[in-house]
Amino acid sequence: AYYWWPKMFGRMLSETLGKWHFWLMLIGFNLTFFPMHIVGLNGMPRRIYTYAPGLGFERYNELETLGAFILGLSFLVFIINILKTWFGKHEPAPADPWNGATLEWAIPSPPQPWNFAEVPVVDSRDPLWEAKRAHGGSLPEPQRVSGAGIHMPKPSFWPLVTAIGIVTISTGMMLHVDVPVMLVGAFILFLGVFSWAFEPAG
Repeated sequence: AYYWWPKMFGRMLSETLGKWHFWLMLIGFNLTFFPMHIVGLNGMPRRIYTYAPGLGFERYNELETLGAFILGLSFLVFIINILKTWFGKHEPAPADPWNGATLEWAIPSPPQPWNFAEVPVVDSRDPLWEAKRAHGGSLPEPQRVSGAGIHMPKPSFWPLVTAIGIVTISTGMMLHVDVPVMLVGAFILFLGVFSWAFEPAG
């Protein structure tokens, strides 16, 4: 989430809150799940809601509960980080905040619908790094372009119809319902795919 957030939304998540999130999650996760290994080796059965007192499991289970609380707190910090970034004042994220090697970091953040105005030439495994080396170690911030002349498909509801057909077939198979339900799903699926494929481009 932290890595892709600036590319998806054009904003950087808070590094300070990110560090709090990391340490709380690391401590909470290990404090929740590591004691489970110890009590398991000491004979505590799995998937029970209670156990007899005096078996030596109490202290470990209290630690697990504390760890689960800390783990929940880490998720709360992450949500606060998202809300703070989304609604607070912020500088726009650069196109390449992590010094990336691949071409998705060579376009503005967030990307325009067509991604690249011109198809990039890829002649190495790490094309962005190679381009940076060729230009003295860094590239200028990419500019947004108009997109004139780039063909983009128009908005369509046929992908939704196709998805409804797939869900109908899958639900029919999972619930072992009558074959007609799956046939209706197959009809919806093929209607959606066919109509989507031959939808006019204009």
